[in-house]
Amino acid sequence: MGISLFFFLFMRLFAEINGGSRDDECKASRCSDYDGPVIRFPFRLKHQPDHCGYPEFELSCSEDKQTILELPHLGKLWVTEINYTSQTIIVLWYQRDYLQRQILNFNLSASPFTSEYTGGDFSFFNCSENKAVELLSIPCCFLTSDLVYVASSSYSLAKVNLSSCRKIFNATLPYYYKREGYFHVNWSKPMCGNCEAKGNKCQRKKNNSTEPEIECIDKPAKGAPIDKVVLTEAILGFLHFTFGIFIIFIVYRSNKLKREHRINIQKFLEDYRALKPSRYSYADIKKITNNFKDKLGQGGYGTVYKGKLSNEVFVAVKILDDFKGKGEEFINEVGTMSTIHHVNVVRLLGFCADGYKRALICEFLPNESLDKFIFSAFGNNYSLGWHKLQDIAIGIAKGIEYLHQGCDQRILHLDIKPHNILLDHNFNPKISDFGLAKLCSKEQSAVSMTVARGTMGYIAPEMLSRNFGNVSCKSDVYSFGMLLIEMVGGRKNIDATVENTSQAYFPEWLYNHLDQEQEVHIRIEEEGDIKIAKKLSIIGLWCIQWYPIDRPSMKIVIRMLEGEEGNLVMPPNPFASMGQTRTSVRRRKTFIQPELTVISEIE
Repeated sequence: MGISLFFFLFMRLFAEINGGSRDDECKASRCSDYDGPVIRFPFRLKHQPDHCGYPEFELSCSEDKQTILELPHLGKLWVTEINYTSQTIIVLWYQRDYLQRQILNFNLSASPFTSEYTGGDFSFFNCSENKAVELLSIPCCFLTSDLVYVASSSYSLAKVNLSSCRKIFNATLPYYYKREGYFHVNWSKPMCGNCEAKGNKCQRKKNNSTEPEIECIDKPAKGAPIDKVVLTEAILGFLHFTFGIFIIFIVYRSNKLKREHRINIQKFLEDYRALKPSRYSYADIKKITNNFKDKLGQGGYGTVYKGKLSNEVFVAVKILDDFKGKGEEFINEVGTMSTIHHVNVVRLLGFCADGYKRALICEFLPNESLDKFIFSAFGNNYSLGWHKLQDIAIGIAKGIEYLHQGCDQRILHLDIKPHNILLDHNFNPKISDFGLAKLCSKEQSAVSMTVARGTMGYIAPEMLSRNFGNVSCKSDVYSFGMLLIEMVGGRKNIDATVENTSQAYFPEWLYNHLDQEQEVHIRIEEEGDIKIAKKLSIIGLWCIQWYPIDRPSMKIVIRMLEGEEGNLVMPPNPFASMGQTRTSVRRRKTFIQPELTVISEIE
């Protein structure tokens, strides 16, 4: 923008100095570079603006570079001389337009010009022999076969041999010079003669009046051209100075931007170092949390506080207060979360292992956990809307799929529940709390466990009894299904406080309604909400199938969530086989999965 403005101003000033002014538009000129009259005010050429001349004083240049004046009735006249002091011009008939009607109708009354020397009557003769010695010959184009001569009526024709001549006509014409056909005319308005006689310049005033007015101004002295050169040099010097200042500003600004970019890069590197899991002392933890001033929540694992790192990054600090055993939960979280980098998984920024003090520093999520938005007890279950709930479900599913397939080792979270799903400022979900997580090789798909892990209501059946199968990534699928159904119902799946006992276990009540093709009117506000609620319900019921082999993988779950509701089919009833062994139940096999191989846990 600055360069364009500077260039525009430079060109504007240059144009003012070199041909862009009013004077240059109206500068004196000629039709020929070598001869012909000088054309200036009150005359102007056709291509010049109207203010350069006086009305009806327009001249033009012919193809042979002759100066032409065109007048009413008379046509085109060839101007051979202009005297600006006496206000007289000398003209002759322009040969190509010299016609008999122009001679016979000679009249200057319709033009601003007059002729002082009318000359009286003239006689025109057509002669077959040359009479140039005795008579004045004139150019003629309407009788090209013979010569045409003219003589004043006062001229004694007795001395002229007219035996080879024929009189054509008589006409009243202005006085002719003795040269062929030349005569002169005058103008009285505008009155510039006195101005010209003083060596000054006559020009049209710069106003908008209908009647043009003239003014006489002093011509520049002989030293004026030098002054113009000096002025030009001064302006160019100023432009060079301004351009130099502009270049200095550009260089300064460029260096400033480079410094800012360098500072930003340094800040980014500092922030990046902060984003890597770093070890902090307990004194650092107290400083980060402002001596544990802002408490975010509390649970069986410990207490969470809001904190801020030195680089203005807000964090959530979880202080672990249960250190029975060998601190396995702490080791799991640090070891697992430090290798995870996914948009739907909470990032671990640092940790504290100072004596018996244990703490985890994670990124801060301002909207806290999902349970505050889906359970009626918090009164916020209407605020998200079904489309946002569907987006959250897809984000959680992608995070779990990353843990199962995207890391160097397969990670089983084993505690998927609404409380462990945190929401950022845009309500994007992030999986947190890896205290119960287990790692296994990607070549194997199951782990052996001696103790059930997880939260009641979300624990897969195989975690409690190996009669249902082996613990594997399908255990997380089961927990996700229970979470999905809670998102649909806006309540805990097991709720003994409801009046209707048939609704005490919500997943079974939901399945029965869908299986009987009954409408599930759950917080439905728009027609599109019904489709989303039904889709989430069917997918959730697929995920909580009693046996792991009947549950879809998270990859298939994502495909189902992102697909259309009409493409889904109802799963087998997962509640018909509750309490029975796998071999005693007849079930529809929709998802064919290989048998899971049991391997040992990787500590």
